[in-house]
Amino acid sequence: MLRVAQRVVGEVQSLRQIGAEFSARGVGSLTIAATHTHARYALPKTIERFTKRYPRVQLRIRQGTPTEIARWVCAGEADLSIATEPLEPFADLVLLPCYQLHRIVLTKPGHPLLRLKRLTLEPLAQYPLITYDAAFMARSKIVRAFSERGLTPNIVLSAADADVMKTYVRNGLGVAILAKLAYDPTEDRDLRVVDASHLFEPNTINVGMRRNNYLREYMYDFIELFAPQLTRAKVEKALRAVV
Repeated sequence: MLRVAQRVVGEVQSLRQIGAEFSARGVGSLTIAATHTHARYALPKTIERFTKRYPRVQLRIRQGTPTEIARWVCAGEADLSIATEPLEPFADLVLLPCYQLHRIVLTKPGHPLLRLKRLTLEPLAQYPLITYDAAFMARSKIVRAFSERGLTPNIVLSAADADVMKTYVRNGLGVAILAKLAYDPTEDRDLRVVDASHLFEPNTINVGMRRNNYLREYMYDFIELFAPQLTRAKVEKALRAVV
């Protein structure tokens, strides 16, 4: 009964979107659900271009974990998501891959890890680590990489916010394993970065939508601004695909 009710609510929302598309083209709202890393580092340029093209569309960004984000999209509380896949499956969630997200290690200047020609897991396991919360796919991949080498990482702090992680690296709590996207050469010039893409499996970043949802024209444009390979034709085909 719940699934039928959710489907009915979704259809009503789609009807409203269709009516708005014809009565007020280029006017409306767009709610994007994203992790902190993408809200902070990946979306600003896309949003800047989008707002210039659609000045009468009200934008809202909701930040959360991948599972929270997926739940918001499926419930109609967000139009699009930008995140990795959630830890649990959502039958009504359509995920379209955009790119691969690799890992880096951030340290304070002068850290012993910086003297290594090529970083490996064995020396990394000797230091206190700061990384993602257990609600993120990245955390499980990091822990699995150590486990496969018979190592146990000493994770002293976990967080959902990359800027929080960097703060504690600066305070000397440990070294951080985080997404390469979250490193800003200008703002983080007081930190040192070590490539770790060869140590940990990358995450796939997806644009997510509710299956069979009606998207306004400006929503398709937002998707293509963020991921040019995701044309309207490809998105429409994925939304209507039978599962």
